[in-house]
Formats: sequence, C-alpha cells, structure tokens
Amino acid sequence: MPFKFTKLAIEDVVQIEPIKFNDERGFFQEVFKIPDFKNFGMNINIKQINFSHSTKGVLRGLHYQLAPFVQSKLVRVISGAIYDVAVDLRIGSPTFGKWIGAILDSNSKSMLYIPEGFAHGFEVLSEKVDFEYYCSDIYAPEYERGIKFDDQFLNITWHTIKPEISKKDAEFPTFEYAEHNFEYKILNKEVFK
Repeated sequence: MPFKFTKLAIEDVVQIEPIKFNDERGFFQEVFKIPDFKNFGMNINIKQINFSHSTKGVLRGLHYQLAPFVQSKLVRVISGAIYDVAVDLRIGSPTFGKWIGAILDSNSKSMLYIPEGFAHGFEVLSEKVDFEYYCSDIYAPEYERGIKFDDQFLNITWHTIKPEISKKDAEFPTFEYAEHNFEYKILNKEVFK
C-alpha cells in the first residue's frame, strides 16, 4: 500500500503519510488513490482543489460549510510548514467541541483528512507556505461559516502569539454562537483498527 494511515485522537481525523519510492532521479509518490482511502473508511469524492500561498504568522480559519454543501478535506503542504487544526462540530459526537492539531510540512509530505462536520484552520510556521485542499464539495459562499480562532472555550494552542488574520475571520462568532448543522454518524469502525 502506498500510504500509511494513522488514526488520531479525534475519531475519523486521519494523518496520512504517502510512501516515497526513491531512485537516482529523485522520488515518486501517490498523493490520492480512492480504493486505498475507502478501504481505511475515508469516503472523499473530490469536487474542488484549492491552493493557497501564505507567509509566516498568517492564520486562516476556523472555516467550514453548512449542509448541504458540507465538505470533507484532504489537506497537504507543497512547500513549507503549518500547524493544522480540526474542530469537531458534529452534534452527538463524543468529541463535540474538541480539537486536534498536527504539524504538516513539505519534508514529511504527510497529509490530514478532515471529515465532514469539522471546522478547519491552519497557521504558517515557515517563512512561506504553499498549501492544497482537496474538497469533497464546491465552495458555496452562502453556506460558509466560521468560528473565532482564539475562542476561549476551544482554547486551541496556537504557535503564533499575534497571528495575521483576515477581517472576515476576525468577525467570526465564538463556538457558543456559531451556526452548524452536522450530526454525528457512526461509521463502520472495523476499518479504524
């Protein structure tokens, strides 16, 4: 299998390490392969791919879209390093309101799978970063929502003391007042051994 899947502390969020095949010319690796991802219980049907370029200290998030345009995301760093965060917004989930973070960088080539029902954000740790999001649904601005990155209830441990954020992100509500319409679905846990 060309991927190593690691289930993280919050159910259904998975870190993925593509396996490198090295030779004298460099290396090759697969980034995404539907059968391997589905065999591990990740059902992502990519409909949109986004690319962002940011500089050190930039923080983007916490973003999500309401149903019916809810998105699962597969995210990866092309160059540089980020601290990537996912917040569980699935009503009925045992980890509702909890968050998980992981460092993603271009050296390890690891990726993060964030299922539907999660808010997502990241901060840039390197001088510059190029970052890709593979999304299961299209961007629908009227369904876009967010939560303040520094919400006291969530108490996310960011690395940057005073990050650079957009005006839109600064105006997001706190977790308590954020609108969301996701329900926790029990998946086939046999794949998450």
